[in-house]
Amino acid sequence: MNIKITGTGSYIPSVVQKNDSFLNHSFLNNDGTPFENDNVVIIDKFKSITGISERRYVKEEFTSSDIGFFAAEKAIANANIDPETLDYVIFAHNFGDIPLGSRQSDMLPSLAVRVKHKLKIKNPKCVAYDLLFGCPGWIEGVIQAQAFIKAGIAKRCLVIGSETLSRVVDKHDRDAMIFSDGAGACILEATNEEGGILSHITESYTLDNAFHLSYGKTFNKDSEDDTKYIKMDGRKIYEFALTHVPSAMKACLDASGEDINDVKKVFIHQANEKMDDAILKRFYRLFKMKTPENIMPMTIGNLGNSSVATVPTLFDIVRHNKLENHSLNTGDVIIFASVGAGMHINAIVYKY
Repeated sequence: MNIKITGTGSYIPSVVQKNDSFLNHSFLNNDGTPFENDNVVIIDKFKSITGISERRYVKEEFTSSDIGFFAAEKAIANANIDPETLDYVIFAHNFGDIPLGSRQSDMLPSLAVRVKHKLKIKNPKCVAYDLLFGCPGWIEGVIQAQAFIKAGIAKRCLVIGSETLSRVVDKHDRDAMIFSDGAGACILEATNEEGGILSHITESYTLDNAFHLSYGKTFNKDSEDDTKYIKMDGRKIYEFALTHVPSAMKACLDASGEDINDVKKVFIHQANEKMDDAILKRFYRLFKMKTPENIMPMTIGNLGNSSVATVPTLFDIVRHNKLENHSLNTGDVIIFASVGAGMHINAIVYKY
């Protein structure tokens, strides 16, 4: 028995937010003081580091569970399965449903329950639960789903990664330009076909790194707004990722028994183009190799960082031949990898 992804789906929001839409923002340092440079310089430097020129936001009427449902519908259709046969619905997110203009996250009932309800699944043995694991949430959901299948307590699972980060950004925080919205989903099931998940790894570095990403108040010290927004220490995250992610990826590949030369694609969390390039360079350096050309598909430039949604969305886009110069063939060895709030790291080696 092998465990494979048999269907994928994604939802790319239709609202395009280009970099120049931030030209009139009042960006502040975390102590509330204004930046010395004007926004043109700030935005140009931002793009040179992150690679982001535009990002996607959801329409006003949608929430994270809505777009997660849209992605789930596509994955179910792509796998050509009856949703009543699902044993688990696992929904990875970090902020719940946040209606536009709301100051409060809504997670009761859970987002997985909401999707199961929208899918009209009657089967009570289909268990629906949420997973909060930072940006690596979708990959961790896939790891958990394969564990259920491997243990014999499930045969088929739906794993969703969805986020609407546009609802939790501080407009005075320069990092607001990084974040975006999106959703991706997959069907994972037992099969007699060759390939599937070969190995996986998960690590949590909480002692000294727990609060590199957290909730905090606006940088505008004159504001009476007591809403909490996503806050991150970009430099510490960058240093953490470069220190720990490449070695975790190598350990995962070593455990799979596959050779580094057989790896065809690396689907890494779309956090920051410069950081992802550096992670991959260090990963291949561990094998005394240069990074191969065209090994890492990237969508951050026009989709931004949608947290748990970046990897499943990217995989779905490539799997359906919608990204120029990137495709997958039967038997290809690929790696999924992510890093995020916690700080958590995980990776999967998968034979397509």
